[in-house]
Amino acid sequence: MTTWERMKSGKLYFCTDPEVAREQLACLDKLYDFNQTRPTEMEKRNALLKEILAEVGENCYVEPPLRANWGRNTHFGDNVYANFNLTLVDDTDIYVGDSVMFGPNVTVATAGHPVDPELRRKVAQFNIPVRIGNNVWIGAGTVILPGVSIGDDSVIGAGSVVTKDIPPGVVAVGNPCRVLREIGERDRQFYYKDREIDLD
Repeated sequence: MTTWERMKSGKLYFCTDPEVAREQLACLDKLYDFNQTRPTEMEKRNALLKEILAEVGENCYVEPPLRANWGRNTHFGDNVYANFNLTLVDDTDIYVGDSVMFGPNVTVATAGHPVDPELRRKVAQFNIPVRIGNNVWIGAGTVILPGVSIGDDSVIGAGSVVTKDIPPGVVAVGNPCRVLREIGERDRQFYYKDREIDLD
């Protein structure tokens, strides 16, 4: 099995392959160009994003700086919004649904390292895909760990560390992130604490 195959398999591998390192540099060069775009260069920015990521749906916006290990393993649906400092540790696939919002300083990590010190000394690694459903809001400073799935319509509170799957339609917060409550009728009446929704 090649290094590339092991990277996608969930098995342990050693991330010392020079060919892999060369290909990663190409992604990092494009990310550098993306992150140096001016706010008025939206057309250029969008074109670069489509070169960097595996899939970019309609009406996506990513505020620089963006960080990614590969880019080519990240799949965005439509209407994805990412505030500044989104970090994608996408050594295998990250799937992001439609109408997902990322707050500032969010990290989505598919990669991990074994706890065994000897394996870590040899730079052993494993990668497990992350899946984020439709209409999910990921609060500022959240970290999502390898293998996690987040269900449609859920909200992840700021500063959370998501270590396990989160079901659809819930508010989940904390370290480790836990379901706080289901999204319900009160959320259709109040948008923040006791502030009532007053839109016509």
